[in-house]
Amino acid sequence: MPELPEVEVVRRGLERWVTGRTVSEVQVLHPRAVRRHLAGGEDFAVRLKGHRIGAARRRGKYLWLPLEDTAASVLGHLGMSGQLLVQPETVPDEKHLRIRVRFDDALGTELRFVDQRTFGGLSLHDNAPDGLPDVIAHIARDPLDPLFDDDAFCAALRLRRTTVKRALLDQSLISGVGNIYADEALWRARLHYDRPTATLTRPRAAELLGHARDVMNAALAVGGTSFDSLYVNVNGESGYFERSLDAYGREDEPCRRCGTAMRRRPWMNRSSCFCPRCQRPPVSRRRPL
Repeated sequence: MPELPEVEVVRRGLERWVTGRTVSEVQVLHPRAVRRHLAGGEDFAVRLKGHRIGAARRRGKYLWLPLEDTAASVLGHLGMSGQLLVQPETVPDEKHLRIRVRFDDALGTELRFVDQRTFGGLSLHDNAPDGLPDVIAHIARDPLDPLFDDDAFCAALRLRRTTVKRALLDQSLISGVGNIYADEALWRARLHYDRPTATLTRPRAAELLGHARDVMNAALAVGGTSFDSLYVNVNGESGYFERSLDAYGREDEPCRRCGTAMRRRPWMNRSSCFCPRCQRPPVSRRRPL
């Protein structure tokens, strides 16, 4: 699933190619693509038509397009395979095209939502007072947000009665971090994913946050992480951070720091990749590696 860097790359593309354009027509081609819009596809299309799109915004893994003349926004979530593409109107439809948005100008491009697995989608929601769609008002700020409170995060992290990777994926504590960048940040911080948060000192918590921020900025600089053709930017281009990953997806490869073979363990219906030498498990949780 795309994480913060990948979604931010898409947001920047939407800001460049869609902001300020007025919707002339919406075609909903698959009902699951608007299943979070409870009134259905026809209502979604009617309510969006004629509105001018504001600057694309993002919080964590969610992005949205404000409608400038109303207190509502189009909320997008890419799910496992969703793509928001800005395509010339003459380009043939993609096999898994789910929603088409046309505009009333002469630029000759349209916005397409393409989703092979149909886990993502678009929906229209009222805005909360701070401008967020109301359904994501509970989502915490992310590490790249200028208003992210480092001190508050570190204090809250240490008070959680959980383990460090669970905390990093808790979107009410910190948003935008998923399995890939959690593994990367933990590797950089030399922390095992099962380390209890209560054992982290304030400096260690701050160090971990810094690594999470650094790795996501590095990924953002090269367009994010693309393991297959399902994640692309609005122009259909893949990111290149896969080549720079230090932990995620490197099972049995040598640790870039100490040379020990990397390990992968099942974790919460996912997996965790780590170095058994650099990231030793807490004593109470140790088991054969």
